[in-house]
Amino acid sequence: MAAESVLKVVFGHEGVFIHPSADEGGIEQDLLVSGSLRILDKDTEMVVEFRPLEDSVDPSNMLCAGKDSSSVVEWAQCLGEKTSSQQLLETQQSYETEWDMVNAVSFRKKPCANGEGSLNHSHEKNRWAFSVSISDLRSIVVKDEGWTFLILQLKDSTRLPALHFHQGGSREFLDSLRRFALLTESPDDETHLLVSTPNKALSQSFENLLDDNNFGLVHQKFKRDPYVTTLGGFSKVTNYIFDALRGTEEQHQRPPDEVADLLGEIIPGLEINQQEEPGFEVITRTDLGARPQVSRGEPLSAEGWTKHQDSEGRMKNVEELKHIIFKGGLCHALRKEAWKFLLGYFPWSSTLEERKYLQRAKTDEYFRMKLQWKSVSEEQERRNSRLRDYRSLIEKDVNRTDRTNRFYEGIDNPGLALLHDILMTYCMYDFDLGYVQGMSDLLSPILYVMENEVDAFWCFVSFMDQMHQNFEEQMQGMKTQLIQLGTLLRLLDLAFWNYLESQDSGYLYFCFRWLLIRFKRELSFQDVLRLWEVMWTGLPCQNFHLLVCCAIMDSEKQKIMEENYGFNEILKHINELSMKLDIEDILQKAEGISLQIRSCKDLPHSVIAILGLDTDLCGSDPTHEGSAAAPQVTRRLDCSNGHLTENGSQNSCKVAFTS
Repeated sequence: MAAESVLKVVFGHEGVFIHPSADEGGIEQDLLVSGSLRILDKDTEMVVEFRPLEDSVDPSNMLCAGKDSSSVVEWAQCLGEKTSSQQLLETQQSYETEWDMVNAVSFRKKPCANGEGSLNHSHEKNRWAFSVSISDLRSIVVKDEGWTFLILQLKDSTRLPALHFHQGGSREFLDSLRRFALLTESPDDETHLLVSTPNKALSQSFENLLDDNNFGLVHQKFKRDPYVTTLGGFSKVTNYIFDALRGTEEQHQRPPDEVADLLGEIIPGLEINQQEEPGFEVITRTDLGARPQVSRGEPLSAEGWTKHQDSEGRMKNVEELKHIIFKGGLCHALRKEAWKFLLGYFPWSSTLEERKYLQRAKTDEYFRMKLQWKSVSEEQERRNSRLRDYRSLIEKDVNRTDRTNRFYEGIDNPGLALLHDILMTYCMYDFDLGYVQGMSDLLSPILYVMENEVDAFWCFVSFMDQMHQNFEEQMQGMKTQLIQLGTLLRLLDLAFWNYLESQDSGYLYFCFRWLLIRFKRELSFQDVLRLWEVMWTGLPCQNFHLLVCCAIMDSEKQKIMEENYGFNEILKHINELSMKLDIEDILQKAEGISLQIRSCKDLPHSVIAILGLDTDLCGSDPTHEGSAAAPQVTRRLDCSNGHLTENGSQNSCKVAFTS
């Protein structure tokens, strides 16, 4: 018992059942072995443990609860045809699945007196108990027979007894397991999850990184998989990644397929294909010609903005207006109004009166959603783990978001309270996504500009429509963007790309944070405002932010190559660029790159698709001030629900990444 006192229980769930078959010791086939399933931390070794309760459970004691907690039906009935209570239960589950508030099944058990567990029928202590290291797991079979059951298979081919989750909890178990192992769906069988565990030193380094205030931006799914975090603090963990990829001898080079597997563990969802990605042709050296020199303009003034409004407040000459904003940005006094149009909260064709009506309607809608979480009692929240987790994560992030900015500095700052309330309300707006770390970084500049809770919320909603895929569990948006960025870099500078490849850096994982939160941690606060408003114009092409990445790398490639930086040094160097970048220089270079690409006559189809270029105009002679930023498509504006819908090759509010 002394040894057990030092155990850390990471996950625990009672009411997990084993169904012994009739040929296993002659036990009755309908006997259920009930027990508790736990994930334990035993001196840094993670262990999955199942312990039976003292007595096996008779199925006749199991009760299926309906929506009315005073009415129950026998479990045997639930296994047969659906009763009205069961149908009622299913309705309730589908209505509140997101909040996990329904306890579908209850059971009667005798308390476990000795803590070890035994089967009275077999009188064999720990007959069904097991304890296995997570590192020994090879796969998990997930099946559904009205409830979920899991079969754990070890690397030595041992199959453990199936664990039946009659009361739910299988999802929570797998989520907890993902904190310490990578679970990937088998390509041969979607019911099989393949288990792989990372290097322990790498895992521990990322785990420590999560609680570092200087590098607090971590995706919630990364919190479940601490070793995959590549968002911040690269200088702290590069040695671990370097060792993991190259092995103990620096001279030893791993085969490309092995490096791909390791990077697939470091960045979730990034399934590296050693062959060309489907839909992308092999890009060989292409003559792009000289890169045009471009100049930046002055920020749009309030007088210039007013000139683009008619007597009823409609915006006119919108494409010209966007071009001016792209070239020079906005003066700060204009941002509060102009950002609402750029983000799609206000339709460009709306009148002043229509916008006032829209704001009233959106204010009512916002506060109805805010009331939903505000009215949750402490007693309710105690039984709502997801809402508790969201609130805890939001409070933690809010307290460390842009605290050096005067708008958010100090204790009991009202700006922090607004950040908190908007993010909590967004959880009500988007139940499926909820809150994940990093979203506070996207909201902070918007709230700073709007200085209004409701307007900031709806502008944030529009921005999240564009960024949504970055934060989804499978992170398909991040995977797609990294692949697209690699395609562009191979076109622009094959020599530099080959150099990165030779240093195991061709997957561009060092750009991960740039893409995830649109350079929020790389630039000063004011430069972030300028960059975002320029990108929101949708000019000069689709996915302009990828060309911004290329512009930064173009500025740094000489130093990287001349100093012969390796894997470790590249990560460290890129991370140390934070707050040292000149946004006007970057935008100038990125625009020049777009002109250079557009003037090429034989662009690969993949590049045309990534940038949304008009094939009829590719290869034309661009002018520095004309086609550089001028849109090449027409738009149809749909003002329904106050959101801008665009048809054409430019980004709409919802961005579909092309792969």
